[in-house]
Amino acid sequence: MDNGLWLSLAFYLLAATILGSAFLVVLLRNIVHSVLWLAVCFVSLAGLYLTLDADFLAAIQVLIYAGAVCIMVVFGIMLIQRADMKQTNLFNKQTKAAAGVVALVLAVTGYLSAVTQWGNAKTPVPKETVGSLAELMLTKYVIPFEVAAILLLVALVGAIIIAKEVKG
Repeated sequence: MDNGLWLSLAFYLLAATILGSAFLVVLLRNIVHSVLWLAVCFVSLAGLYLTLDADFLAAIQVLIYAGAVCIMVVFGIMLIQRADMKQTNLFNKQTKAAAGVVALVLAVTGYLSAVTQWGNAKTPVPKETVGSLAELMLTKYVIPFEVAAILLLVALVGAIIIAKEVKG
């Protein structure tokens, strides 16, 4: 098989995995299982980035989303301490409104996909994206990078303090 056929097969397999796991995230009643399927969705999306030769985005997807975000959600679940975890992801009465929003988003996405000119643009891709990004982040943008890290740390500590308020 040629390389294009393998990439097409990988794309369709990863797309099916992403859609299936996203549906399970929404439809499962156990919130811990929903978080696990969310991690599957994020890792599959990283695989999709790899088929597009975006290795840095794939690594960031796994590290930040599949790792950190899912762990933060699990910590949030553990801090809530519900008695019955099987009934924590209950359905609400906004299903019709959500269906309308989803239909609108699909219609707009379909329209934009239909009117977009999908040419064979030969955009030059740098050979080493990670090295050039690392050089920028650690030289020119080191202050904003560190400020963002401190801000995230403060937000995390504040969320833990709010979640674990001391009762007198």
